Parts: sequence; structure tokens; C-alpha cells
Amino acid sequence: MKAYCLFQEEIIDQAGFDAYRQQVMPTLAPFGGRFIVRGGHFTKVEGDMPYSRVVLVEFASREQAEGWYHSPAYQKLVPQRLKATRGNLIIVDGAE
Repeated sequence: MKAYCLFQEEIIDQAGFDAYRQQVMPTLAPFGGRFIVRGGHFTKVEGDMPYSRVVLVEFASREQAEGWYHSPAYQKLVPQRLKATRGNLIIVDGAE
């Protein structure tokens, strides 16, 4: 079953985020991660959405998604992302 990493975020340090963005792609490749949504325009239809950016990364399985997040390569980037953004990150299973 596929799994997804869903980021809801607000960029608070564009230069720091740009540096993070340049480094994140190579961390995804070993886990088969691919961007489905990468900060495109969205329309809030219902509820609260305090963030201006949505990112959705697809993985073939939850194991791959969690493996990517906990990998040493990505963990090196997490502090950089957290400094440059505020928001949420969840891992969610896809529909069967």
C-alpha cells in the first residue's frame, strides 16, 4: 500500500528554504519518493488552513516513507527545514 508524506507549511526564511530544497531530492531517490504536489496553488474550500504551502510526496509503502524520514541523509536536513518553515508533517497510508 502506498504512503504519503503530507507537509503543510509556511516559509519563514526563503533563503534557508531554498538551500533545503536543493538538497532534499537526493534523499528521496533511495526510497523511491516522488513529489505529487510541490507547493502549487490551492483553494481552501472548508475549515482552517493557516499555511500557504502544501507538499505531497508519494512512496510505495509506509516502510519506505518512514525509512526516508528517519534516514541519516534526511535527518541532516530536518533542522534546516524546521528553521526555514513552520507547519505540519504527517505520514498517511494511501487508499487500498
